[in-house]
Amino acid sequence: MNRITQLFNIQYPIIQGGMIWHSGWKLASAVSNNGGLGLIGSASMYPDILRENIQKCKAATDKPFGVNIALLYPNIEEIINIILEEGVKIVFTSAGNPKTYTETLKKEGIKVAHVVASAKFAAKCQDAGVDAVVAEGFEAGGHNGREETTTLCLIPNVKKHIDIPLIAAGGIGLGSQMKAAMILGADGVQIGSRFAATAEASSHDNFKNKIVELKEGDTQLTLKELAPVRLIKNKFYHDLESLYESGRNIEALKETLGRARAKLGMFEGDLTEGELEIGQVSALIDEILPVEKVFENLIREFNEAKVDLTL
Repeated sequence: MNRITQLFNIQYPIIQGGMIWHSGWKLASAVSNNGGLGLIGSASMYPDILRENIQKCKAATDKPFGVNIALLYPNIEEIINIILEEGVKIVFTSAGNPKTYTETLKKEGIKVAHVVASAKFAAKCQDAGVDAVVAEGFEAGGHNGREETTTLCLIPNVKKHIDIPLIAAGGIGLGSQMKAAMILGADGVQIGSRFAATAEASSHDNFKNKIVELKEGDTQLTLKELAPVRLIKNKFYHDLESLYESGRNIEALKETLGRARAKLGMFEGDLTEGELEIGQVSALIDEILPVEKVFENLIREFNEAKVDLTL
């Protein structure tokens, strides 16, 4: 037992990232049933779809699970109400001010964690009353911090600035990486990309198959003028890069980005025109596995990792 397993009443200090277009009830319940904390990713769901996923997750597991919410989304009030009405007990928040809803959620007995990319904002989260902080290095897939701080540097720095439980994220897909993060000061880890390449993830098989093909250097952080995001280098990515060559025109970037690009790529399987978000650790993922096997590998690798080095 450690601070994360005690906080969330789970067996292992492993949290599955609430990724858009990946993290439906099947993935979240599978992670929870295997001893981790599954998160439903609400950012890619209409409110009625979120409610359906919460209800199906409750039916599929008697273990703790949570919902990840992006605080800047326009229908956030409706999302919060659904979470309260459905009796969700764990919420991970991101992309916004943690002070906005933390008190409201905690009054209902909900455990709250917030995702940050810097020690400065981790300290603000602690002041806002969150129960835990997720510190995410820029190796991570999807939306990311502007500071481009690596997990190796971020975790020990955040550890110096907070007393509450710390969850490391970004570039973690092996048990040895999990152990390294905990040696650096984390109490647990949040894993995204490895769980994206599972049988239970709700994303399209085309995208899952693409993940296992990726090598080092096949992803890149881009769109810093709008919201930094790590993407696979496909045609859509190169279309964005061509705009940079002709100047940093924000309106042109917005027009090219358009709407529903992430759904097109990750959920509908268009590997050419879609927005494909994944982390650098994808270079270490070489097969699509069931969640149960991912946990088996993580725990074995964690226990096999040697740390008894001397100088």
